[in-house]
Amino acid sequence: MIIPRPVRLRPQPGRFVLDDRTALEADPPLTRVAAWLRGELAPVTGGELLPGGPASGTIRLRHAALPEEAYRLTSGPGEVLIEAGGPAGAFYGAQTLRQLLPAHAYRRAGARHMELPAVLVEDRPRFAWRGCLLDVARHFMTKHHVLRFIDLMAMHKLNVLHLHLTDDQGWRVEIRRYPRLTEVGGWRKESQTGWNGAMDGRPHGGYYTQDDIREIVAYAAARHITVVPEIDLPGHTQAAIAAYPELGNLTTPLEVGTTWGIGVNVLNVEDSTIEFFTHVFDEVLELFPGPYICVGGDECRKDQWKTSPAAQRRMAELGLRDEEELQSWFIGRIGAHLTARGRRVLGWEEILEGGGPDGGATVIAWRGDLGAVIAARAGHDVIAAPNTEVYLDYRQSAREDEPVPFGTVLTVEDVYAFEPVPAELRGDPAAERVIGAQCAVWTELIDSDRRVDYMAFPRLSAFAETVWSPPERDFADFSRRLTAHLDRLDTIGVEYRRPGGPLPWQTRPGVPGRPEDPRAWQATLDAWTSNLRGLR
Repeated sequence: MIIPRPVRLRPQPGRFVLDDRTALEADPPLTRVAAWLRGELAPVTGGELLPGGPASGTIRLRHAALPEEAYRLTSGPGEVLIEAGGPAGAFYGAQTLRQLLPAHAYRRAGARHMELPAVLVEDRPRFAWRGCLLDVARHFMTKHHVLRFIDLMAMHKLNVLHLHLTDDQGWRVEIRRYPRLTEVGGWRKESQTGWNGAMDGRPHGGYYTQDDIREIVAYAAARHITVVPEIDLPGHTQAAIAAYPELGNLTTPLEVGTTWGIGVNVLNVEDSTIEFFTHVFDEVLELFPGPYICVGGDECRKDQWKTSPAAQRRMAELGLRDEEELQSWFIGRIGAHLTARGRRVLGWEEILEGGGPDGGATVIAWRGDLGAVIAARAGHDVIAAPNTEVYLDYRQSAREDEPVPFGTVLTVEDVYAFEPVPAELRGDPAAERVIGAQCAVWTELIDSDRRVDYMAFPRLSAFAETVWSPPERDFADFSRRLTAHLDRLDTIGVEYRRPGGPLPWQTRPGVPGRPEDPRAWQATLDAWTSNLRGLR
């Protein structure tokens, strides 16, 4: 009943008893994983799981000649042996161990002995990048709830948390050199409640201090999750411009955005603005030690650049043909700064337009498969994230009482059917460029942690299997395993969407979504991909 499904599971005779006399031992490279596992299991066994002395049974973590993220788990009477190529593999083996136990193993107290079946599990991930984007810009999530979400990701063997930290509606990370980014940009006077323009009249805001970020990053690292920050530019920047008007293209001041959609307010292309953001990224680099930094690059409307004398002069000076090339130049300047400091640039697929970055940039393909195909064949590493297949803010059924009735219907079965490697690339050497995939929890209409639970689960459980497990799919088998998995989510307190549909507290009358019109949706997709077709 393991999710995601392991590569191989073979039942064995017998059972292992976990109780207050169980011991836990680990080879030196795996002691931190042992400490984590001890902290999770000791409260529900009533013991300490310490090595040495008389024991009813022993859990052993052993370093073995396996790939870093691979593990082999063997359980039987008296012993559970987890062999792993490194700490990450041992951690994933420990997650599988917890899933072999009853759901009670996920409680924080209430000691009792538990049993797990004797099995042989051999396992390793299919993709290196198994991610989830969490949008904390549109609706702020407290540090406590981000840490809880990290635990839920770790439970599903995901290893990348993409934090969408900035947007038109809020700036969520402290930058000490520019305090107004959070003092002003971190707060808005109200929020749009749906896609019909209604406003709630309630101030909203919040941000993470640099110490908060360090804690989040360290907590994730202990669970073998890399946190990738996104500072979105040159579009999606109204909150920054509200804080520092000299960054924009207008003479009139702006407020932090309160409505959803693609805003017209974008950064100007002055050297001083580029310098401003190199300073921002310098502080971001100190907080996030991972190799990737996301610069956004998506949905940048060019209206203001087209009417800005300064932007037009810049284009003439550089010999650029159009505003698409101007954005490419802008992203290139920021990218060069990050590359010089040893980091890899990550951006949405629009960074391919206008000439695009060099092959060192990694591309998130979100508008169907076309961007992934173009990016991979151009030599870029690719993260597959097609909106119609893995965006978890989309409605989960056509029911009128869905609490977030937005977008096309995306069921658990739809997510489970997602294949990260586009059909056009299969058999093509460029397919090796697809290094993984990520789902996304965008929060324009997800205004609380309870709603994040409802929209993310159990669809995130299905997604986890698409990026970890072998490509063969069996939804009937997944559904059987999901039934047991939902017991675990219940025990943890995850308020997931139940198979029967919305619960009464989750319905929200009067929050209309976009019309369920396949023709309108296809027209939107066609418009999104029009620029990419010319890059083939």
